[in-house]
Amino acid sequence: MPFDSEEKRSDFDIWAEEYEDDDKELKKQKKLELKEKKKAEKRALKLAKAGAAKDIDTEESEDKKDSEAFKDVSEDAKKEASKGDATSKEDSSEDKETVSSSDSVDDIDDYYDEHAKDYKREKKKKDKDEINIVKELFNLIIYIGIIIIICYCIITFVGQRTTVHGHSMENTLQDGDNLWIDKLSYQFGDPKRFDIVVFPYQGQDVYYIKRVIGLPGEKVQITPDGNILINDEVLMESYGREIIADSGTASEPRVLGEDEYFVLGDNRNDSRDSRWADVGDINKKDIIGKAVLRLSPFKKFGKVN
Repeated sequence: MPFDSEEKRSDFDIWAEEYEDDDKELKKQKKLELKEKKKAEKRALKLAKAGAAKDIDTEESEDKKDSEAFKDVSEDAKKEASKGDATSKEDSSEDKETVSSSDSVDDIDDYYDEHAKDYKREKKKKDKDEINIVKELFNLIIYIGIIIIICYCIITFVGQRTTVHGHSMENTLQDGDNLWIDKLSYQFGDPKRFDIVVFPYQGQDVYYIKRVIGLPGEKVQITPDGNILINDEVLMESYGREIIADSGTASEPRVLGEDEYFVLGDNRNDSRDSRWADVGDINKKDIIGKAVLRLSPFKKFGKVN
């Protein structure tokens, strides 16, 4: 009887050990599943923060692979557990398998972490490139604006290009000559005798180019023989192409007012100038500038006298 009692107790112990092993394996499996679930949630959160919307399809595919890998690991763990016994050697084997599974999950986490970092770097680089493009475009707009402002200031206050039309200034200037007009000089000084000046005709958008002969306060007259008198003295000059045939309104002596100038074309007999009432004497405020440089034709490039 004592022997029978000991045998029954031994069978119960074996059953209890097997039950305990199964329970331990089940708990271990649940623990791994819970850990994997937390890992998956953590990865999803990281990817959401990284803004990896375009990598969702790839991520889902990778998650499936990871899930299948985890299932394989779980199946291996189950098979290993079913083959084992209650010895310390079995426990050691199960611990190694668990460590291996945990390492695999950690490797997957490391992969996703590195992937998220790469995405962040790429996104940061892309944002930086976009900012650089916008900055370069903004700088270009500012540069063009500055150039426009400078050109406007030059044309308005410094000088501008103009083209000669007609023959009134021959032989000094020819029809089609391109000239540079200096506007700045007369902002700080007055026109001088023999300067070639540009002014509007009767305030219209038509400009005349003539040579200054008489200065403010002087008495000007053109005699019947074609001489120019300044304060009753003959003006010595060699700009006229020929002797003046028509004195116009200057046949009688006239005194120029303050800031008034008497102008003539070098081609005296083919010029509309101060001898005619529709042009008359030119006020300084109407003078746009002084012709200083011939730009073209290139063979005649140089200073205008």
